[in-house]
Amino acid sequence: MFKGIATIALLVISNAFMTLAWYGHIAFKSKLERFGVIAIILLSWGIALFEYCFQVPANRIGSTQFGGPFSLWELKVIQEVISLTVFTLFAVVFMRSEPLRWNHMAGFLCLILAVYFIFRK
Repeated sequence: MFKGIATIALLVISNAFMTLAWYGHIAFKSKLERFGVIAIILLSWGIALFEYCFQVPANRIGSTQFGGPFSLWELKVIQEVISLTVFTLFAVVFMRSEPLRWNHMAGFLCLILAVYFIFRK
């Protein structure tokens, strides 16, 4: 149980860094617009390094190949659900220009169904 919780916690942290690396330059445009695209790319790469510092251990801890509780398929679906959850929080809090709509929620419901089917034995 500990490995499962640790895996999910590390994936949440990893995805927070990933979302910031991928979309932070859009959310914080006013603070970063004086920098060129090369500087923004380097900044994003620097942030993404922290993503990998959490994601790689999460996948190793969680993988059945390393004694964890999740198959490769389960890890991938968990990661995608966490990724969209973290992105949704980021978009709602920092990207107020694009509201959360019913079709987004319908898509998330489909992902929850994906989790159900992937974990079904």
